[in-house]
Amino acid sequence: MSTFPVTSLLHSLQYQRKPLNHRATSLALISLIVVSFYIFFVAKPSLDLTPIALRTDALGHAGSHGSFPQDKGVSPPSSRLFRLPLNDHVTNANRPQIQLDESQELAAVAAFLAALPQNIIPHSIDPSKPIDPQLVLDFDTRSPRAAEEVNQIVQHVWSRYPVMMFTKARNAHSREIRRIISTMDLQPPAVAFEVDQREDADVLVPLLHRLTSSADLPLMLIGGKPVGSIDVIRELSDSGELQKLITNAGAVIDGSKKKKGY
Repeated sequence: MSTFPVTSLLHSLQYQRKPLNHRATSLALISLIVVSFYIFFVAKPSLDLTPIALRTDALGHAGSHGSFPQDKGVSPPSSRLFRLPLNDHVTNANRPQIQLDESQELAAVAAFLAALPQNIIPHSIDPSKPIDPQLVLDFDTRSPRAAEEVNQIVQHVWSRYPVMMFTKARNAHSREIRRIISTMDLQPPAVAFEVDQREDADVLVPLLHRLTSSADLPLMLIGGKPVGSIDVIRELSDSGELQKLITNAGAVIDGSKKKKGY
């Protein structure tokens, strides 16, 4: 059988495909032109690519590519391509700093000193005046939640350290109150600072005197409140009232024995 007719038929089909391919390409090109014409001349979309607002720094200075005046309270229009979140630092910079009363200031100082051994009160402060909250608090003192966070610190520090003592290393009265407390075996244990051995003793002593109205060291705080002089501490200890004050503050007497189940 001759294969000539079959070969001729294949060649004819190949020649017929080329016009079809050219026709499809032409239709696609025409469609693209029509769509483009509609988009640019009929729909007319807005192509206003205005600058995007940049975040300002903590001092309110804008970036170099354009911004909106944050200090005038003008926020970026909603038509911008992107909406950047408000800068909390810029917003809070316009708020007044929280003011601490003496009990809050005492709690903040106590928490600061107890947090790390290397924490010291700067020598530059005036202990006769309220301390700058930013020096002893580790959060934004201009935040709307600053008052709430201060209250949390007050509750936390005195529940964690129900008994706190500020003593002297070589002092008979200091040794006496340390002995009184040590015999109670408190849980949580009492915290004692030997103030005369600290680098910040020259500012810490008058600061404590202002906040507690104490005349001298040693100073004992129970639940954040000063107990009184060494004579008062002796009387309270002998009468059993000191133990009641300590228990009411949240400490457990003979804590290690009770923990072991004795």
